[in-house]
Amino acid sequence: MTEQLSLWSLIVNASLLVQFVMLLLFFASVVSWVVIIQRGLYLRNAAHNLRQFEDDFWSGIDLNQLYDDIRGRDGGEGLASIFRAGFREFSKLSQQAGVEPDAVMEGAERSMRVALSREEEKLNQHLPFLASVASVSPYIGLFGTVWGIMNSFRGLANVHQATLAVVAPGISEALIATAMGLFAAIPAVLAYNRYSSAADTTFNSYETFAEELSTILHRRIYSK
Repeated sequence: MTEQLSLWSLIVNASLLVQFVMLLLFFASVVSWVVIIQRGLYLRNAAHNLRQFEDDFWSGIDLNQLYDDIRGRDGGEGLASIFRAGFREFSKLSQQAGVEPDAVMEGAERSMRVALSREEEKLNQHLPFLASVASVSPYIGLFGTVWGIMNSFRGLANVHQATLAVVAPGISEALIATAMGLFAAIPAVLAYNRYSSAADTTFNSYETFAEELSTILHRRIYSK
């Protein structure tokens, strides 16, 4: 209990600028943890939906039936959204009279590229924030530390005898800012590296599926 009170007293007795730095780092840490949890759940669901859709797609189900099922589920996400975009454009153009097969494939592939871009944005959403927290927080904490140490040494001008007991409180409260900066940065950088890798892996699977679907549609349109 004594350590907790002494730590709290160091924060309360810090200068206004150092307190502002601590508050900023605390806010950044809280928001980053919210993002970490939200992104973790989203990417896990994205990987689950990816495997589930691939199982459905390669089960031999008729593509028209699969498209109707997805449309009934509000379009779906991930691979379902990419499939829906490409197959919808393919069906619409192939049913129009006078449309060349190349134009049909170009339209379907263009729709899938647009859907891919949207899904990539969803996968990488808020990751730049984690990268910013990871890279900036230590420097913000260091700024608070430097400022606190400066104030501590300036206070020595009014003291006749400088001892460790006089200097220690000011330096301790300044170092808290550095500790808070690291506390905010370390989880953010670990989460960013992990989630960036997971997002890249999932998006590569999306691109591979889009190419496979394009091949299937190519065979279908040119076999007529």
